[in-house]
Amino acid sequence: VPSSTAQHLQPARKLAHGRYYGANACVCYLIPHFPRAVLQSVGGWDPYNVTEDADLGLRLARFGWRSGMLASTTWEEAPPVWRDWLAQRTRWQKGWMQTYFVHMRFSNALWRDLGAASWLWVQVVLGGGLLSALVHPWFYVWLIWNGVAGTLGPPGNEGLAAALWWGVIANMMAAYVAAIALAVITLRARAIKGLLVHALASPLYWLPISLAAYRALYEWCRAPHHWAKTPHRPRQGGAS
Repeated sequence: VPSSTAQHLQPARKLAHGRYYGANACVCYLIPHFPRAVLQSVGGWDPYNVTEDADLGLRLARFGWRSGMLASTTWEEAPPVWRDWLAQRTRWQKGWMQTYFVHMRFSNALWRDLGAASWLWVQVVLGGGLLSALVHPWFYVWLIWNGVAGTLGPPGNEGLAAALWWGVIANMMAAYVAAIALAVITLRARAIKGLLVHALASPLYWLPISLAAYRALYEWCRAPHHWAKTPHRPRQGGAS
């Protein structure tokens, strides 16, 4: 029976390459497998974090454990209903906020545990991912506003302001191209050609992600530990 994608954890003095934190261990989106003693040694699951896998992955890295990926397939079905999808993404964003700020309460200790490179990866991938989700829709607002006003373009043909303008545009375009390319490469590798056209909609997909991020920010202030359960249906025609 093809199992869900899993991670095997083993002790090491240095951090390993992981899924979300670069050189840090992470068990996000996966079915983790590890000895119970390891889980207990790092404090167990955090019952108040709504993405306990992200928090646990970071804590495992801080305690010097490393992760490895088992080549397998995740048969879990994504939420097919908008309400369920949005609730799940809101929970993920809220949990990542919790994880980031809990571990960054003592930034110096996090630096000491992870090392400089992994600490920076946490800022870029976890912190930067949250920030980009909150900022991204405002890029469209700025784009539309200046387009309607007829002021869309660099402020002058040279100088620092123009260089920054082109830098922002180049960064956004590179992000769009990278996201679409990664989706296409993944779909082609799995021979799922019917979904290739949907990869072109990746930039539009980020807008509801931003909506989930703002809902998460609101919930983090009003109901930080509320867990929106995601209903899952049995996969039809899966492995047996």
